[in-house]
Amino acid sequence: MKITDIQFGMLRVPLKTPFKTALRTVDTVEDIVVLVHTDTGQVGYGEAPATAVITGDTHGSIIEAIARFIKPRLIGQEIANLNQITHLIQTALERNTSAKAAVEIAIYDLWGQLYNAPLYKMLGGGDPVITTDITISVDYIDKMVADSIAAVDRGFESLKIKVGKDIGLDIERVKAIYSAVEGRALLRLDANQGWTAKQAVFAMHNLEDAGVVLELLEQPVKAADIDGLKYVTDRVHTPVMADESVFGPTEVIDLIKMRAADIINIKLMKTGGLSNAIRIADIASLYGVECMIGCMLESSISVAAACHVAVAKSQAITKIDLDGPSLSQFNPVEGGVIFNESEISITDAPGLGIQSIQGLELISV
Repeated sequence: MKITDIQFGMLRVPLKTPFKTALRTVDTVEDIVVLVHTDTGQVGYGEAPATAVITGDTHGSIIEAIARFIKPRLIGQEIANLNQITHLIQTALERNTSAKAAVEIAIYDLWGQLYNAPLYKMLGGGDPVITTDITISVDYIDKMVADSIAAVDRGFESLKIKVGKDIGLDIERVKAIYSAVEGRALLRLDANQGWTAKQAVFAMHNLEDAGVVLELLEQPVKAADIDGLKYVTDRVHTPVMADESVFGPTEVIDLIKMRAADIINIKLMKTGGLSNAIRIADIASLYGVECMIGCMLESSISVAAACHVAVAKSQAITKIDLDGPSLSQFNPVEGGVIFNESEISITDAPGLGIQSIQGLELISV
């Protein structure tokens, strides 16, 4: 099976409610879809969102990086030579992690198709059923409480609470939500780089002293402030998770050695795809550090790939934050991974198992 062409598409899926964090507000998933064609007629699918405030990638830069730098290297390559192909992708240009991820997802999809096996089995197997949390966007307290109660009523047992806009109001938001769902759901707090290190310690001490029990605190400080992240980790009881502070394997090693965080958040769009995500999970496992696997605002194309990694690397990846499909008004993808509120299950279809994508608009490049 040889690569013959790479095409692009645009996929738009409206969200049920606007997605609000300390960094941005979004009401529609708008992602670039990559279609890798082969001489056997089989197609591999990948996907990447524009997340300029996190990865620096835009729709235009994703297409340009793939069309000009990655695609010319891959035409004619044998899918069986997976390690060679991922090396060609990762060394095609610096950064541009979302563009690399989109192509890698499609390549791994084809790799599974080549051997007629679901991707998670190709990666080592595991239990093909996992459970995700759901995000509660930052908003007025009453709205966040109502959204939290509604999520619990839908069967979600873990809620990821977005904060980071106003330290005093953030504390009251969390207390109100905890009071409303105590005993029914675990709370994961995501400050999205919205606090300083001292603010984070102040907020967490306030919440902990008030009896609020949180499963974790995610990325309280700016991505580059590793010293600040360690400052928080050393001073609060709640486990601290690094997200934007770690993209690749070498950063993970440095962070672990510094003991700057207790948990690592893996996202395919940060790691540049599955190859580095797998490396990070293996590194964390060696050090006995837990991982979460998360996503940006993505549809069930790239989220499906993350699900396969989560199942195959479940010893390291103990927490799942793959709620992109649950936040969307509908699932445009037929086949492969089944998203049913908090429960995600993987079929035995080859690769990612994608059969068709509703509403995909092909882009001429």
